[in-house]
Amino acid sequence: MKGLGSHIVRCLPVGARVTCNDNSGAKEIEIINVLTLKGVRGRVPTAGIGDVVIASVKKGKPEMVKKVVRALIVRQRKAFKRPNGMTVQFEDNAAVLVTEDGLPIGTEIKGVVAKEITERYPKVSAIAPGVI
Repeated sequence: MKGLGSHIVRCLPVGARVTCNDNSGAKEIEIINVLTLKGVRGRVPTAGIGDVVIASVKKGKPEMVKKVVRALIVRQRKAFKRPNGMTVQFEDNAAVLVTEDGLPIGTEIKGVVAKEITERYPKVSAIAPGVI
């Protein structure tokens, strides 16, 4: 997996509720665990842009509610720096539901995604209306 060039601040801990910005049927998800995270005993796992999390659907279509899914974080409110020195900050926290292979479940994404997503997950950024 390609590494991220920028230093992403992890700001979404376990238990955080995140808006789901695709048309898969989920509206709001709650983070249960963060994948590929090396932790320390007693420290709460946290996620940032480009991290895949395991989440539970809290709001959405009745057939989606209470399902455990994988989601990719595409936006975060906490500012982070890119290698060229620019600081980036979004208005909300957002995620997109993905399969185990990293392919999006929905067919369209509402809102823009971060540029860091395009390097690791090109299929997700292909269905996004814009990349910042």
